[in-house]
Amino acid sequence: MNTFLESFKIAQSFVVSHIWIFWLLIIWSLVWKGFALWKSARLSHKWWFIAILILNTVGILEIFYLFFVGRDYSVKVEEQK
Repeated sequence: MNTFLESFKIAQSFVVSHIWIFWLLIIWSLVWKGFALWKSARLSHKWWFIAILILNTVGILEIFYLFFVGRDYSVKVEEQK
């Protein structure tokens, strides 16, 4: 039990002294998540949208979707007369 508490205190002191790293990770995640959610919504990929919305992968799933899945599809716009 002491090792868990010691590990927790070490982690806590790291977070407090390096808070800017976590803010960068939050901003990084939000940017990629926003692009991926926007693209999946436009392409009507409902299950990808749900997965991206729920899972927090620090941008890994979002980047995978944007560069490998989403780029194979496009939105077709038909003109109405």
